[in-house]
Amino acid sequence: MISNPSPFSGFATITADLYSFVPPNGPSAHPPSPVLTLRAACSALPEGGVGLAFTLEGQLQALRLPACETPQAWPLWQHTCFEAFLSAPDAQSYREYNFSPAGLWAAMAFRRYREMERKLTSPSPLIERLPSPLVGAGLENAALHLTARLPRALLPNSTLLRIGLSAVIERADGQREYWALHHPRAERADFHHPDGWTLRLNTLIERTQT
Repeated sequence: MISNPSPFSGFATITADLYSFVPPNGPSAHPPSPVLTLRAACSALPEGGVGLAFTLEGQLQALRLPACETPQAWPLWQHTCFEAFLSAPDAQSYREYNFSPAGLWAAMAFRRYREMERKLTSPSPLIERLPSPLVGAGLENAALHLTARLPRALLPNSTLLRIGLSAVIERADGQREYWALHHPRAERADFHHPDGWTLRLNTLIERTQT
């Protein structure tokens, strides 16, 4: 058990375990997962942004983990990456964020379910003025840690956010596992389904006393 994977000490933080997707008709024939635990945390930051943290414990040598010196294929979710989906509580529109252990990121705005409006990382006069997330990753105590700080400008236009946290984990043999806070019942893992966005975060929460 990981007691506190969040590096955002002193701020209101929500932590939760992620779970691997299992098809409704039963587990697949793949061998047991190399992942022992995968926990995520989200925090409201003082400037109005959101902090995210992921901690993965397990047999890391049995996973493919993108490294900074290795060219990264796009989209990032084709390999091991951590993801967040954020929206206003009752909105159809939402934003998707991908974070690679190599330190790369991608962000997309959607009008509604799987209908992409634009890539927030695409070159344009507007996007170039937007601040980028700060993404850090590393191995420590036999665990993979990744953190990201999302600036207010990249978030949905709401102080109360509905959040889904998830991860694509690539095994050494190329097979992918899909982890999330909650998996809506379906034949395939679906991180875009709003029923899986089970966290609620008020970005106006003040700094807690320490």
